Amino acid sequence: MKRVLLIAVILLMTSMLVFAGGKKDSGDAAAPFIVDLSTLKLATTSGNPDAVTGDLGNVLRNPNALTRSWEDVLWILPDNFVDVSKYTRITVTANFYNAAGEKLNPRDSMAMITFIYDLAGDWRGPGSGPGRNTPIKEFNLMGFSGMIHKDRGSRHGMNQAPKGLLIQRAQDASLAFVELVSVVFHNGNYQSGAEVSGAGPEGSDEE
Repeated sequence: MKRVLLIAVILLMTSMLVFAGGKKDSGDAAAPFIVDLSTLKLATTSGNPDAVTGDLGNVLRNPNALTRSWEDVLWILPDNFVDVSKYTRITVTANFYNAAGEKLNPRDSMAMITFIYDLAGDWRGPGSGPGRNTPIKEFNLMGFSGMIHKDRGSRHGMNQAPKGLLIQRAQDASLAFVELVSVVFHNGNYQSGAEVSGAGPEGSDEE
């Protein structure tokens, strides 16, 4: 009997240590980190193979209208701008406009978003879901079925800071211009419009 009790105590202590060393819940987690969009640069690109050819500086809306499906709008992210290991989720929002510059009501099948680790590597990843160089790839950005634009955001498995944020026109021919509005790393504790610490340079988790 004593041996059984001893084993039970050891198991209980082990489970407590595992719990204590795990991810903090949203009540104790790091404050949401709002990325300073003034540090981003809009890239100029070429295809076959994909490559960055330059940048237009801190431009948050593509100056030339998108004219075909899967056309790219790529932002270059600053080096080591956030320690992604502190956060489990990410929220990204954008505005969409037609060729006349009129704001569109977002819907499914309008845009896709991809985060890229290495801009010298693969920008496309698998047909759906994350890849080795594309830790986040989601359809329906800002649409009803999308997740990443909501306060709850999307779970990410990034092990390093990404270098690129790619938004593509999907299958909606009305989308001509994409304006990046916000990028926020958090732990499920983000509320849009609320005061958030950690906005400048650094100093249950189900979908």
